Amino acid sequence: MTFNLPPLSAPPLLSVVIVTFDSGRTLERCLTALKAQSFPSFEVILADNGSNDGAAHTAAAADPNIRLMPMGGNLGFAAANNRAAAAAHGRWLVLLNPDAYARPDWLAELVAIAGAYPDVSCFTSRQLMAATPELLDGAGDAMTAAGFPFRAGYGRPDAPFMPAGEVFSPCGAAMMIDRTLFLDIGGFDESFFCYCEDVDLGYRLQLLGHPVMLAPRAVVLHEGSASTGGRRSAFSVFHGVRNRLWTFAKNTPPVLFWTLLPAHAALTLAQWLASALRGDGEAMGKGLKAALERLPEIWRQRQALHAKRVAGSLTIAPRLVWNPLGALQRQARVRPRAEAPPSS
Repeated sequence: MTFNLPPLSAPPLLSVVIVTFDSGRTLERCLTALKAQSFPSFEVILADNGSNDGAAHTAAAADPNIRLMPMGGNLGFAAANNRAAAAAHGRWLVLLNPDAYARPDWLAELVAIAGAYPDVSCFTSRQLMAATPELLDGAGDAMTAAGFPFRAGYGRPDAPFMPAGEVFSPCGAAMMIDRTLFLDIGGFDESFFCYCEDVDLGYRLQLLGHPVMLAPRAVVLHEGSASTGGRRSAFSVFHGVRNRLWTFAKNTPPVLFWTLLPAHAALTLAQWLASALRGDGEAMGKGLKAALERLPEIWRQRQALHAKRVAGSLTIAPRLVWNPLGALQRQARVRPRAEAPPSS
């Protein structure tokens, strides 16, 4: 697929990629917030996944600074971001959901923390709920010992003085990563389509020796699941369940994998039974079936990944959430880091 993208007069430092799919209800507010950014050196790429509402095309026609990349159909969040990353010009790749609204200093804060921690190549934002900004939408993603990821801090009171520190993985709704690194490790796993692709990315980064860091002063307001029918829709349940199993199978280091596999299986079964009582057991069953059907392929990916990993079970284990209460309460999981090195 060839994209007709306008040339830039000078390469920007940042490439902000927004994947759209019938995102007209939120896209205008998202783009308006980007126009108000205090940091000027960035481009905006709209990767449109075959929308029917025309919002992305309308936005690009109205603003020559927006680069439109029509995907020709719904390729999914993972694939659309990968294609936009390959065509981007920025040193840093910044991913933003069309239902996330950045504060005016969002990009400036991401650039500042990247300069303060030159050994870190991936950062995630502090996300507040758009409807109730006194509550956290997330501070990166966390992973339980049993292999169940969750949005760290989701629904808890905002902590405006939250320190910078390492988290398990970035949230794809508002993150920044070194573009070359993103491309070198294969970007998002496109078989995921959407959901858990950011956790999978963060897990791979850790296994390969690249920490993920929370940028607490880089803030967005986020609605969440605006294009997928809600967190409990059949679409969300199917992809969430399937991709969670793949994330656990592909990434978990050997000792942890075989030790925690019974817990992962037991909790998956319990969740399936609970979902049947709620009425969405069919979607979860289909997700599990799809996950198991492609498990041999995922296992081959695992073997290729672990042949290159530099972090094993002893490194990963302390980064997992072992306390079930902490997971149920969605406690923020930020590991303190040394003070930022002095600028030279």
